[in-house]
Amino acid sequence: MANPVLLVHGGAWAIPDDMVEAHTNGVNNAAGAGWRALEKGGCALDAVEEAVAVLENDDTFDAGRGSFLNRDGKVQLDALMMCGATLRAGGVGCVERIKNPVRAARVILEKSPHIYFVGEGAERYAEEHGVTLCDNADLVLPRELERWKQAKEQSYLTVPSEFCGPTNSHDTVGAVALDAEGNIAAATSTGGTLNKAPGRVGDSSLIGCGCYADNDTAAASTTGWGEPMMKLVFAKWATDQVTWEHSPEEVAPESIRHLHRRLNGHGGIILVDRQGRVGIAHNTPRMAWALRRHEHSSAGVKFPN
Repeated sequence: MANPVLLVHGGAWAIPDDMVEAHTNGVNNAAGAGWRALEKGGCALDAVEEAVAVLENDDTFDAGRGSFLNRDGKVQLDALMMCGATLRAGGVGCVERIKNPVRAARVILEKSPHIYFVGEGAERYAEEHGVTLCDNADLVLPRELERWKQAKEQSYLTVPSEFCGPTNSHDTVGAVALDAEGNIAAATSTGGTLNKAPGRVGDSSLIGCGCYADNDTAAASTTGWGEPMMKLVFAKWATDQVTWEHSPEEVAPESIRHLHRRLNGHGGIILVDRQGRVGIAHNTPRMAWALRRHEHSSAGVKFPN
């Protein structure tokens, strides 16, 4: 039997002072929901699903309701979850009518022989397996509509540094967990980048890029500028570095250094292994996180290592 651990993140960027409390409360609430699942005897998949669903429902973050709008003024969502015991995974990309894409990802992981569904096909599969669809308008906030209008006026995204830098909002969310049976899991969910091209899929929902879990190594969830993470298959690269001699605490900052050194990438990562060792690292001004384990809990907006 293992001592359960749950680690949650709510994005890595220059979180403004007036948004720190909302981010801290958000990740705290998510960690609470995931931890309750573990306390009831749930598995690591239950924990990461419940934690991420809370973050998708919190419009502080770029996931679920309140996500950034794409170039067409719509919310398009991506999510993935993965089981470290079986290496089964489930993911959705570019869905527009699913409030909690992490729940659709769980359905795919458990019920489909496939790993990944996109767009209308993902929505159809989810609905056929009990996920209630919503109108895209239900996911759009007036705040994001205004932000989108300003972005279009400023020709936002024409220069990579305008959307890839460490100060721009990257509120992708995720969680990693270890359950009492000694199994680990990971989940990541996002609304992507502001004014992105319709159909663009980032790293978050791609297996091994924004999310990965393997009982032989570790579970990882990432946040930040997606394209460099995809090029490096970043989550898989990071988990592969975890060994008995090299803990997640050591690997997390080294992974972020690798991301920056190789491709000038910016973002953050959380890791947990089967020994219950955790790692948190980022090279952005701040990162929102929360940790739960027996007789210990903590949360905050972490400064760089």
